[in-house]
Amino acid sequence: MGADSYGSDGRWHPGTYLSPGTSSFTDFLAAAAPDLLPQAAGPAGPGSSDGAAPGSLARDLPHGTTIVAAACDGGVVMAGDRRATAGNMIMQRDIDKVFRSDEFSAIGVAGVAGIGIELVRLFQVELEHYEKLEGHALSLDGKANRLAGLVRGNIGGAMQGLVVVPLFCGYDEDTGRGRIFSYDVAGGRYEEHRFYAIGSGSVFARGSLKKLYQDSMPVEDTVLARRLYPVVAAVTADGFERLTDEAAGEYARTVVEGRMADPDGPPAPLRAAVTPNGSRGALPSR
Repeated sequence: MGADSYGSDGRWHPGTYLSPGTSSFTDFLAAAAPDLLPQAAGPAGPGSSDGAAPGSLARDLPHGTTIVAAACDGGVVMAGDRRATAGNMIMQRDIDKVFRSDEFSAIGVAGVAGIGIELVRLFQVELEHYEKLEGHALSLDGKANRLAGLVRGNIGGAMQGLVVVPLFCGYDEDTGRGRIFSYDVAGGRYEEHRFYAIGSGSVFARGSLKKLYQDSMPVEDTVLARRLYPVVAAVTADGFERLTDEAAGEYARTVVEGRMADPDGPPAPLRAAVTPNGSRGALPSR
């Protein structure tokens, strides 16, 4: 296909999209118009006329930062802060980094913001295209695998510093629970359990979650909020639902007021220790 897919009027020939093929929109686009794929664009290489070193452009581009996800009773919650940074500067304070990928899943992205948003859009179309052709949605594992392929397709850009790493979560209709998937830059897919975080603030986010997270928490208790009023979404058997800014702000105010009253934060619940004889007792004090 390629250039031969277009007519003199700039439109695709009917045969381009009526020919049999796979149910993957990405495969179709790669054959019909590869220049439209996100990975087709990238910074100049070492031998380019502008003399830019590989990765030098990436440092000046807006980057998305922290995304967190946590399984809850009947589903999963995902949240992301609203900042985009370039080096040590805050470039934008109200960026969206958590998106609906389809009715029962959500995706958040950390890394180069522009490429990340393009990847999300392509993933959204990929899932919709599959459902229209096959008459049913992909399984959650299938969605996670398709996303891995899209991440792998950006490996050339990642090697030049244009790194994008997604966090994917959804409600598994087969098992009736929420699941979380992380990725590396080469498209490696890993299922995470209970909670996970990506981005520059992920170390601190995982530390907070490790302290306060409990299994089978209700959605209301699992919502993660900061004073910047993050984007918060829940995916359950009822589908994808994004909290309004007012609702996210209410959670944030509750957290801030709690910190003002107790600067050390809420105590982490400790489970009873198991003694050598098998009985349960209080954890020993130091």
